[in-house]
Amino acid sequence: MKQTQVYKIDLTKIDGSGDLSCPRCETIISPDDCTEESYSLLGTKVNRHGLDELVIRCNRCASQIHLTGFSLLQKLA
Repeated sequence: MKQTQVYKIDLTKIDGSGDLSCPRCETIISPDDCTEESYSLLGTKVNRHGLDELVIRCNRCASQIHLTGFSLLQKLA
């Protein structure tokens, strides 16, 4: 049985325009990619202030990536 790798990435700690690399296979994951070629959206977590966490799956290695840090980004916007 194949085990799924799970990673957590805080978006406030990355540089650039939102692109990031999968921690396992280093596939580039871009928020501008609407085709779901490199990743698939698995779910979201929201709180009373808005988006709290986004869960995606890398389509190359099937790792689950939990993206956090949206609350701080919303305050900055």
